[in-house]
Amino acid sequence: MKFLLVEDNPQVAQFVRKGLGEAGHVVDHADNGRDGLFLASSEAYDAIILDRMLPGGIDGLGIIEALRRTGNATPILILSALSDVDERIRGLKAGGDDYLTKPFAYGELEARLLALTRRHQSSGQETSLQVADLTLDLLGRKASRAGKPIQLKPREYKLLEYLMRHAGQVVTRTMLLETVWDYHFDPQTNVIDVHISNLRQKIDAGFERPLLHTVRGAGYRLGPDA
Repeated sequence: MKFLLVEDNPQVAQFVRKGLGEAGHVVDHADNGRDGLFLASSEAYDAIILDRMLPGGIDGLGIIEALRRTGNATPILILSALSDVDERIRGLKAGGDDYLTKPFAYGELEARLLALTRRHQSSGQETSLQVADLTLDLLGRKASRAGKPIQLKPREYKLLEYLMRHAGQVVTRTMLLETVWDYHFDPQTNVIDVHISNLRQKIDAGFERPLLHTVRGAGYRLGPDA
């Protein structure tokens, strides 16, 4: 699985990364809140391990609140030296899924992470996706906006599904190439631009508020606000 670790203590970060790496998982690491929020918003992870107190202008609770406001439901395990009941309650109420106090045993961390991902996967049997007035019927493989049917080709459907599953997040060209086209290299073509342009025409043409936005220098984002 792929995890994001946001932790400013180098010893704790090395300890967690070593354990997860030896267990066969991929771990991205940020040592401050600003970079942590950027990665959490722009990449897809099975779970996030998030320190409560962070440098970088935004702490762990701020990251959780920002992610949940945009509809990002990635499971979050909070790590914290703050062990009071009130602090644990604050973390869970902000949108955290579990809370582990420092110091901790690696085995407990891994067990909690795996439990979080299992619960998230078992609860994720959606039959449809919704972003604003755009709906994707996963069973019928049909799309509509404000009740108006949208005819999609197979690749357009796959592209739209990926964008809707990451609504509110910046999706990079690399992410699209790897997941929608199954390319693990850049083919140096305009295949993404063409498909994005066609999809934008289908879901936004004739509507006052566009949903598919280009984020210059970064990628694309699906959501009601520019």
